[in-house]
Amino acid sequence: MKFTIAFSVACLLATALAAPPASQQEAQVLRFDSDVQPEGYNFAVETSDGKRHQEEGELKDVGTDHEALVVRGSYSYVGDDGQTYAITYLADKYGFQPEGAHLPRAVQ
Repeated sequence: MKFTIAFSVACLLATALAAPPASQQEAQVLRFDSDVQPEGYNFAVETSDGKRHQEEGELKDVGTDHEALVVRGSYSYVGDDGQTYAITYLADKYGFQPEGAHLPRAVQ
């Protein structure tokens, strides 16, 4: 059940990232790869407007009380300023953990 919910959220996120704003021309999908297995998935999407998104998820501790989905991925896009922004992320039992050169970092 957790896997189904997490996969549905991942698909919605992929769709939202691939959809261009109404003010821009409609982008074309250049690449879409997907592989869904019982205990994991991965996908990659690339569009003509410079957006890219790839992600893989793996179900950990299957059948136990600690069953959880661990997701790793990255996405990039061209901002209104013409720069390409890239984010890598990990989502696990510690939450969503994005990293990117343009994102602020916690002071340690």
